[in-house]
Amino acid sequence: MRKIEHIGIAVKDLKASNLLFEKLFGAPAYKEEEVASEGVKTSFFMNGPNKIELLEATNSDSPIAKFIEKKGEGIHHIAFDVEDIVSEIERLKNEGFVVLNETPKKGADNKLVAFLHPKGTNGVLVELCQEISN
Repeated sequence: MRKIEHIGIAVKDLKASNLLFEKLFGAPAYKEEEVASEGVKTSFFMNGPNKIELLEATNSDSPIAKFIEKKGEGIHHIAFDVEDIVSEIERLKNEGFVVLNETPKKGADNKLVAFLHPKGTNGVLVELCQEISN
């Protein structure tokens, strides 16, 4: 894991949250995107070298909808940039972590992603992210 790639925040209303974070950071989201396979709409903000992802559920079965129902709005996950997601998944499995996606899947912002179960990471959902090379 090379660095924190982004912090994901679950929100009920992406449009309203975009306005809030635009005021907070003094700049608009640089990207909005829907990830239909995950049932979310996302927006991304830069704050210096740091990236924040806002996530709104697009259906009631979405992991984000379930998260908000259980815990309310707030930090959903911390994502880490990795060079080789397949090797990192294997390394973490060998270390005893429970990987929720043994095969990486396409995520937002041109990334391959996989998640670690929060029960093995002190309650924090950890996302692994690898840039998809064109």
